[in-house]
Amino acid sequence: MRFWTTIGLLALPLNAAAAQQMSNGQQEFLNSCAVCHGVDGKGDGPMADLLRKRPADLTTLKKRNGGEFPYWRVYATIDGRGLIPEHGEREMPVWGDQFLPDDVRRYGPYGGEAVTTERIQNLVGYVQTLQR
Repeated sequence: MRFWTTIGLLALPLNAAAAQQMSNGQQEFLNSCAVCHGVDGKGDGPMADLLRKRPADLTTLKKRNGGEFPYWRVYATIDGRGLIPEHGEREMPVWGDQFLPDDVRRYGPYGGEAVTTERIQNLVGYVQTLQR
């Protein structure tokens, strides 16, 4: 029950005032990532206990990487399209594949790829703001 209640709350459309105060990256994070990683990015979203592997605490990426935020590694992980399947399965969705079809339908093949890239960059930028 808790799961469906949380999913319902996450799926509610943002009101105009709240949407204006949020960055595109934060909106994308809340829509696509918070269900697993939690609203604060600590890996404690409502789906976290249902997964085989607990989602990463995204607030410590900079700390775990010698004080430098691993921008392009985070980008590649979110996008997922360039990762090699032989390196193991991933539980996280391949967001590049998830975003692209709708973006292509809206903006065409080249515009769709550009919009998908921008969405992922916005997400990475937002994750960077979560660092403690």
